[in-house]
Amino acid sequence: MSDPVAQALQPRLHQAQSGGTAGSNAAAVGSGSGNSDPVRPGLSQQQRASQKKAQVRAFPRAKKLEKLGVFSACKASDTCKCNGWKNPQPPTATRSMDLQQQAASLSESCRSCGHALAAHVSHLENVSEEEINRLLGMVVDVENLFMSVHKEEDTDTKQVYFYLFKLLRKCILQMSQPIVEGSLGSPPFQKPNIEQGVLNFVQYKFSHLAPRERQTMFELSKMFLLCLNYWKLETPTQFRQRSQKDDGTAYKVDYTRWLCYCHVPQSNDSLPRYETTQVFGRSLLKSIFTVTRRQLLEKFRVEKDKLLPEKRTLILTHFPKFLSMLEEEIYGENSPIWEADFTMPASEGSQLGHQLVISPAAVSGSSSFSKGMNSGSSLGSLGLDAGVAEPITGEKRKLPEVLTLEDAKRIRVMGDIPMELVNEVMMTITDPAAMLGPETSLLSANAARDETARLEERRGIIEFHVIGNSLSQKSNKKILMWLVGLQNVFSHQLPRMPKEYITRLVFDPKHKTLALIKDGRVIGGICFRMFPTQGFTEIVFCAVTSNEQVKGYGTHLMNHLKEYHIKHSILYFLTYADEYAIGYFKKQGFSKDIKVTKSRYLGYIKDYEGATLMECELNPRIPYTELSHIIKRQKEIIKKLIERKQSQIRKVYPGLTCFKEGVRQIPVESIPGISKWLWVLLIPCSGYRLLMPCPMSCFNYSLSLGETGWKPSAKEKVKELKDPDVLYNMLKNLLAQVKTHPDAWPFMEPVKKTEAPDYYEIIRFPIDLKTMTERLKNRYYVTKKLFIADLQRVITNCREYNPPDSEYCKCANTLEKFFYFKLKEGGLIEK
Repeated sequence: MSDPVAQALQPRLHQAQSGGTAGSNAAAVGSGSGNSDPVRPGLSQQQRASQKKAQVRAFPRAKKLEKLGVFSACKASDTCKCNGWKNPQPPTATRSMDLQQQAASLSESCRSCGHALAAHVSHLENVSEEEINRLLGMVVDVENLFMSVHKEEDTDTKQVYFYLFKLLRKCILQMSQPIVEGSLGSPPFQKPNIEQGVLNFVQYKFSHLAPRERQTMFELSKMFLLCLNYWKLETPTQFRQRSQKDDGTAYKVDYTRWLCYCHVPQSNDSLPRYETTQVFGRSLLKSIFTVTRRQLLEKFRVEKDKLLPEKRTLILTHFPKFLSMLEEEIYGENSPIWEADFTMPASEGSQLGHQLVISPAAVSGSSSFSKGMNSGSSLGSLGLDAGVAEPITGEKRKLPEVLTLEDAKRIRVMGDIPMELVNEVMMTITDPAAMLGPETSLLSANAARDETARLEERRGIIEFHVIGNSLSQKSNKKILMWLVGLQNVFSHQLPRMPKEYITRLVFDPKHKTLALIKDGRVIGGICFRMFPTQGFTEIVFCAVTSNEQVKGYGTHLMNHLKEYHIKHSILYFLTYADEYAIGYFKKQGFSKDIKVTKSRYLGYIKDYEGATLMECELNPRIPYTELSHIIKRQKEIIKKLIERKQSQIRKVYPGLTCFKEGVRQIPVESIPGISKWLWVLLIPCSGYRLLMPCPMSCFNYSLSLGETGWKPSAKEKVKELKDPDVLYNMLKNLLAQVKTHPDAWPFMEPVKKTEAPDYYEIIRFPIDLKTMTERLKNRYYVTKKLFIADLQRVITNCREYNPPDSEYCKCANTLEKFFYFKLKEGGLIEK
C-alpha cells in the first residue's frame, strides 16, 4: 500500500480485525443507540473516540509532532513527493503502542523519502498547543474512519466513510476546518423540519386536553425526537429491498446527508454535527417512519423489564397510540402540521382553555435522555426522563387553570355546583388511593359500547387510518393491500351491493376510507366522500367484519370519522341507510330530520332505492372518541356529590326540648339542620335517589306539639300524575298550545350562531320549543317538574341574553304568563 497513512494504520486495522467481530455493525462509526466497541466491549464508539483523544492530547509535544508528521507532507525540497513521514522502525502490534513507544527524534529519517521528521513538521513549530490538539483530534477521527472503511460491507456507506476520511486528511495537511462540499447542499435541507412538524402535531391533536395530559403528549414527542436523533437509519440497499416500487434516489441523497452531517459526527467531533430532526423534514420521515417505528416499539417490548416501572405504562401503552396518530399526519395528503405558517385556529385553542405553545428549544434541552441513547444499548439505563412530569415533592398540586378561566367567561346559572367543589371531587375520583383499587381488565356491565375498542386502541391492538387511492402519486403497496381488504369486507357484509360498484367507489380517488386495522389486516371501515364546498360528507359504505362485531368497533369508527371531519371543518354527515342500518346510525347521532337544505345535496349524493336519508350534525366542541369516557366521569362526579349531600343530611342533631317548656308551635326553619335548605325527593334515578335543594321560602311548614316530624301543608302539596300516558297526553296538549301562541315565534327553533355568534358562550343550557317537542316524543319528561323546568328555562335564557326592554323579552313575559295560566288550568300546579 503506497499511502503512508494507510501503512501506518495497518497494524491497528489487523489488530481490530483479529480481536473484534466482523460486520458493518461492529465497527460502524457512531452506530446508533449504543453499539459497543469490538475491541473493548461495553464502550460505545463515541466513548472510545473521546478516551483516545484525551490520551493523545496528553502526549508530550515531541510525540504529538510525530503523530502529526504521519499526515504532513515533506517540505525538505520542492522535488520531494512524500506526503507523510514513515517511521523507519514501525511498531509491531499492540493497541497501547502509542503510549508505550518512545517518541521519535525530530532528526529521525523518513523510511520513504529519507528526510528527517523535522522536515515534515516544520510548519507546526510556532503553532499553539490548542491548534495542535485540534489537529490531533482530527487524526484520531481519521484513524477511526480508516477502520470503518475497511470494516463496512455496504457500498454506499463505505463510499461516504472514504470521502470523509480524505476530507479530514486534507484538513490536517492544510490546517483548515472540514467543510462537506459538493451537491449535497448545506443544512437545513427542508422546512419545516421534523422537530417542528412533530411539535405542530402535538399542538394540533392535543391542545384541547387538560394541562397535565397535554404535558404527557409533549413528553412523548420529546422521547420520539430524541430516539430519532440517535437512531441508525437503514442503508439505501435495504431501503430498495423493502420498498421495491419506491425510487431510492431521493433516499440515497438524504442518507448521505445524514451520514455526513448527523451520524458520523456523533463519534467524530472534528466534523460539524447537526440533529437529524432539525435539518431534515417530512420527506425523510416518510421514508423511515414505518420501519423505525416497528424497530423502536420492538426494542421497547423486548427490554420492557429494564424500563422504570413508572414509565412502563406510558411507553408500552400510550407511545404506540401516539405513533399511530403521528403516522396518519405524516402520510396524510392534507395534513396542516407541515405547513410553513402552521397556526392553531383560534376557535380550537380558545374554546377549551389554554393553547399549548411549544418551542423547538424545549426539546433540545433534555440531555439525560440523549446521553442514555448514545451510551448504552439497554433501555433500562436510559432512565427515560421523557415520561410524565411528576409533581415536586411537598408542593401542593394546583388545580387546572382551564376551569377557572372558563368559569370566569361564563355567567353563573342559579343552582350551579361551585367549581371548587367539583375540583375537590375530581381529585378524589382520580386519586388511586381514594378508589377501591386498580382498574381491572374486565369491563362492567354498564360500560360504554366503545370502551373495548378504546382500550384496544390505547394498547396498540387496533389502528385507524384514513386512506385512499391516488392517480397522481405512486401508490403505496400497503395502502393498496388495505383498499383490497376493505373491498372484501364491504362485499361480504353488504351482499346487496354489486361488487363492481363497491370496487369502483373504494378505489375512486374522490372517495376516502377510514380503515380499521387489527394485526395488520383490515377488519372494517367507513367509505365516504367529502363535499367541502357544500359543507357535508356522504357516507357510502360502513361495515365491520362479522367475527369482530359487538365489540364497539363500529361506534369507535364513527367517532374517529367525526373528529376527522371536525378538523377539516365539515360538520354534517348524510347517508342513505337501509332498514338494517337505521338502528346503528340512530345510535351514532343520526336523525331522519334533515337540516341541510335540499339544494345543497341534490345531485351530489347517490340515491338508493328503498333506503332512508339520514343526517348527523357534528358539534366541534365535543371530543367524540373520548365522549363516553367523559360522560362516565361526569356520572362519577354526580354520584360522589350526591353521596356528600346525603352524608350531610344524615347528620344527627340533638332533640328539641322547647316543647317541655310549654311551647306549642315553632317555625320549621328554626330547627337545627334545615334552616338553610330543604331537601325534597325529585326523581328515582339509576338505583339511587336524586335529591335536589329548594330554598325554604318556597314552602310554608310548621311543627306542632305531638308531631313526630314536619309535613308539607295541603296547599303546597301537589300530587304527581302516576300514569305516564296520561302525563304524556297532557304535556303534549299544553306544548301545542304554547307553540301556537302569537308570542312564541322567537322560541320555536334553536338560536343560530349566524344571528347571535356569542349566544352559546353565554347560555350554558340552551333550550327551545322544537327541542322540547323532540324530548316529549322520546318520553324524556317522566315528571311534570322536568317539563316545567324546561319551559321556565326558555324564559330565563331569553332574559339572560337580551335587554329587558327588547322585543324578545316582551314576548317571553307574555308567554310566561300564558303557560303558567295553562299549567294551573290543567291542574299541573296549584291555582
